[in-house]
Amino acid sequence: MTKHDAYAALKVKDFRLFVSARFFITLAINLQAVIVGWQVYELTHDPLSLGLIGLAEALPSITVSLYAGHVADIVQRKKIILTCISILVLCSVALLLFSLNTNALTIQFGVVPIYAVIFLSGLARGFLTPANFAYMPQLVPREIFKNAITWNSSFWQTALIAGPALGGFIYGFFGLQTAYVVDVSLTCVALLLISFVSRKSLPAASDEQSTGDKIRAGLKFVFSNKLILGAISLDLFAVLFGGAVALLPIFAKEVLHAGAEALGLLRSAPPVGALIVAFYIAHNPINSKIGRKLLWSVAGFGLCMIAFSLSTNFWLSLGILMLSGGFDGVSVIIRSTLLQTLTPENMKGRISAVNNIFIGSSNEIGMFESGLAARLMGLVPSVIFGGAMTLLTVSITAWKAPSLRKLENLD
Repeated sequence: MTKHDAYAALKVKDFRLFVSARFFITLAINLQAVIVGWQVYELTHDPLSLGLIGLAEALPSITVSLYAGHVADIVQRKKIILTCISILVLCSVALLLFSLNTNALTIQFGVVPIYAVIFLSGLARGFLTPANFAYMPQLVPREIFKNAITWNSSFWQTALIAGPALGGFIYGFFGLQTAYVVDVSLTCVALLLISFVSRKSLPAASDEQSTGDKIRAGLKFVFSNKLILGAISLDLFAVLFGGAVALLPIFAKEVLHAGAEALGLLRSAPPVGALIVAFYIAHNPINSKIGRKLLWSVAGFGLCMIAFSLSTNFWLSLGILMLSGGFDGVSVIIRSTLLQTLTPENMKGRISAVNNIFIGSSNEIGMFESGLAARLMGLVPSVIFGGAMTLLTVSITAWKAPSLRKLENLD
């Protein structure tokens, strides 16, 4: 029996360059989100303006997703990635230039130019996501797909943790302009790294002729594949009902009686948990009872949300959130493995786009649902309700998708 190599994917040069580029662009995106949020709030002093930032980015990304997935299946994927990251570099440069003349810009246009840049970056990210998803498996042998997916997730989670912290630190100690210079630098590093990755030829085109036919074929594939549909739906409803991230500022202040520093720790706890789990899975891959482990991980996430809502101790709450991130990390790796393994090479862009619509929209709508439920039901009851709905979703999925529940492995 061949010994498992936990670092097999990282020994492939193209994959190392790819995940490094993805790390830097994810770091830049999350760093930029913090900077833009603080800048816009300082200019407007309006909480709604913060919500509009997310809306300005999410709407274009979700709107173009299906077409972007189609493009990722017919256009050289490295070319798409290079184009998208180049646009993100230009967006970062524009934000830097705006910051050099903030007062004049605000007097004449308000924050509209900033929203316009974020809208453009949302379009670029809408095309970048399916291209990244479709390009990654072309860089490694199929036998180390699982290892590659795990390391890809690890680099991504690390950037999610470091980006907001780095953005806040630089903004707080060195100012707005310096923070945007770092943002531009990180996106340029990502562009440079991805330029060194080898070009890979596209897989054979699918039989559909028109763009509409190709998009419909991608949708039909997802909705006819019980394993993929079950995994995506499970994650969608778990995020839609179970997430409490939007309510963390209220929990930090009113339940845990802590300040902004504590809020930062609470926000970073889930990705820390996910990163630890990803590192463990890289050394101990999931090779059996995949379906049950996916269901149990989502159920564990729901239970963590209920436990978090009932906790009044900061350190206990921090530990619960870290545990929730660990459970979420397991489900992300399994779902990604399912999508990569079961999707034909010439449909990966389209399937990734459908997944992006499911998961991307559930994040945005989930934040709205959390706020609405908290207003109608109260803070703690609303999170308990969300956790309970997540458990109900797991039960229904296990009942309605027996093929997913009984899935043993993907070899």
